[in-house]
Amino acid sequence: MMNHFAQRNLSSSSLDKHSTRNNTRIVFPPPLFGKELQVTGPGFGSPITPEELARSLREADDPLWELIRREAEIGARNEPHLASTLFAIVLNHRSLEDALSFHLASKLESGYFQATQWMELLREAMSDSECYRSAIRKDLMAVTTRDPATQHAIQALLFSKGFHALECYRLANWLWEKGRKPLALYLQSLVSKSFAVDIHPAAKIGSSVFIDHATGVVIGETATVGNHVSMLHNVTLGGTGKETGDRHPKIHDGVLLGAGATVLGNIVVGRGAYVSACSVVLKSVEPFMVVSGVPAKVIGVLTYQQGIFPSFEMDQRVSVCGMFMKPISSDSKQKENYVDYGSYI
Repeated sequence: MMNHFAQRNLSSSSLDKHSTRNNTRIVFPPPLFGKELQVTGPGFGSPITPEELARSLREADDPLWELIRREAEIGARNEPHLASTLFAIVLNHRSLEDALSFHLASKLESGYFQATQWMELLREAMSDSECYRSAIRKDLMAVTTRDPATQHAIQALLFSKGFHALECYRLANWLWEKGRKPLALYLQSLVSKSFAVDIHPAAKIGSSVFIDHATGVVIGETATVGNHVSMLHNVTLGGTGKETGDRHPKIHDGVLLGAGATVLGNIVVGRGAYVSACSVVLKSVEPFMVVSGVPAKVIGVLTYQQGIFPSFEMDQRVSVCGMFMKPISSDSKQKENYVDYGSYI
């Protein structure tokens, strides 16, 4: 099968099966699909799109994991100093779940809680929850398709702390739902310390979620975040004071929350809306509205093509109105005539 990874006809001499580092001989695993791996570029190789992924790796049971393994093998050959790291995190494991469990456990390890304990918990949760396993893959693809700085799936797996924090939250939420609340809260505190991301274990977060940069993100106990949501650093989904009960925002599918956006109280940010950077939202936002300011006010209506959310486009500029937004006039009827293109997804 000819695929993205067989576009270059490199000589076998360029694909040495061994690498050395500190006089230690590293043996590469057998070629995937029984074929020799073709190095297609520097670093982790030539980037591959989701369409190419589905087309070229259709024989694989888990195409995304197959892609990550290929990228790891190419990276190990191109950068011998990273070879041992890539083997430890990726190539020594049989599944994406095992690799991610190992990677997260090494980041969460402390003098009081060993990495092997976290690995056992992560594997148990992933084995128990099909939603967890599915969300891992959708979250990874969200990073690779929405972050222009991330061109490889393995790059997101290894280096995206927003992805790491999100998957740790999913373990904490699983523990919370199982009634293991003290351990869930302990994990929350570790994630806050390790990644500077504070997500309460009881919060509800969908899949295909992208947290870019992630530093300073806070999501409260009764907050909900839908599918296909993107947010940047310093986003806060918080309460308004000391009230108890349902007190945090409800972020619907496809919403884009700009850097430093703050949404406070039990309010709704509707499907496909965009909250611009550093805005403070105190009232509910209708679907596909653009809000900006302190306090945030409606400044336009998004008019993307069918099936497109602002969270996919990741255009942070309010000037997006030139092509994708029409400004709100004094005519209140205009506000009611938005087209909910997200309903086609």
